[in-house]
Amino acid sequence: MRFPAFLLSLCLAGLTHAQILPQAPTVAAKSWLLLDYSTGQALASYNPDERVEPASLTKLMTAYVVLAALKEGRLRSDQVVPVSERAWKTQGSRMFIEPKRPVTVDELLRGMIVQSGNDACIALAEAVAGSEEAFAESMNREAQRLGLKATRFANSTGLPDPQHYSTARDLGALAAALIRDYPEHYPLYSLREYTYNRISQANRNRLLWSDPAVDGVKTGHTESAGYCLIASAKRGPRRLLSVVMGAASDGMRMQESQKLLNFGFQFFDAVKLYAADQEVSRLRVWKGAQNTVKAGFLEDFTLSLPKGVAEKVKASLTSRQPLVAPVQKGQRVATLQLTLDDKPYGEYPVVALETVPVAGMIGRAWDTMRLWFE
Repeated sequence: MRFPAFLLSLCLAGLTHAQILPQAPTVAAKSWLLLDYSTGQALASYNPDERVEPASLTKLMTAYVVLAALKEGRLRSDQVVPVSERAWKTQGSRMFIEPKRPVTVDELLRGMIVQSGNDACIALAEAVAGSEEAFAESMNREAQRLGLKATRFANSTGLPDPQHYSTARDLGALAAALIRDYPEHYPLYSLREYTYNRISQANRNRLLWSDPAVDGVKTGHTESAGYCLIASAKRGPRRLLSVVMGAASDGMRMQESQKLLNFGFQFFDAVKLYAADQEVSRLRVWKGAQNTVKAGFLEDFTLSLPKGVAEKVKASLTSRQPLVAPVQKGQRVATLQLTLDDKPYGEYPVVALETVPVAGMIGRAWDTMRLWFE
């Protein structure tokens, strides 16, 4: 589901009161975040904007760029990729590709996603961009386009580098973008095992075995980064993402991720406040072919709310006046302000649900005169 970009940074300042916001669990990690996939809301967090080493969570962006190349026809899944000496001899986790053994893009994707192969990452990077350095530039362009403002990539693998960093918030947004933009490839992240070159390796995301709702996403570990895990779980129509950075062990990152997911499903509900194209308000338009425009949301406007408080949410609308034609469908025309228990909850842009062209010369002249008296 593609959610509007503005929902990635909802204002939740009003939810700091214990009587409104459920108390988040204590999580043993350097930083962490619990994200509602459909709305983009951060349901709970700790140091989500602190700079951290992404380790192998980097491979989410590597996959994103490779999948874009597949979608655009610059790669084919059955394409045989040459294995360079650099890819063959890379450090860290590997899928064990060899220079003289043919390997396809599809096999490399599975080796990168399931086995976390650094050799697969470099081979794919070289296939897409010619070199890992050029590929890293593509990664950074995509990070900028996706609004990951605190992220920079120096390589495709996640091996430590002073110029390679991110945050829990950015990595959560990246994982959500990958699921949203490439749903046909996301099932690869639920594979528990993959065999290449007669070597079988298990997926390091052990939640795939312990929680049937978990269907991805990626682990990461270096000595300096600690143990990291982004996990995604879907129960019914709801999907939550947990981001745990810098846990002390493999078992700890699994335990703390499970704790966050359980908390989100147990204490929050997804509430649809307005349907797509539902008229929230009708606003005055000046110098237009019609005098009003319907305003609302182009997609269902859904929020995650603490259980049992939906009836306490109150809404008010502030329009941008004077609103002068032409008005384009999708143009921001107002702001919806929500309060919960009379405390600010958030502000959200409201858009025009239709296009209003300019009026004729007489109509424009008449409204110009009337505006003088407004």
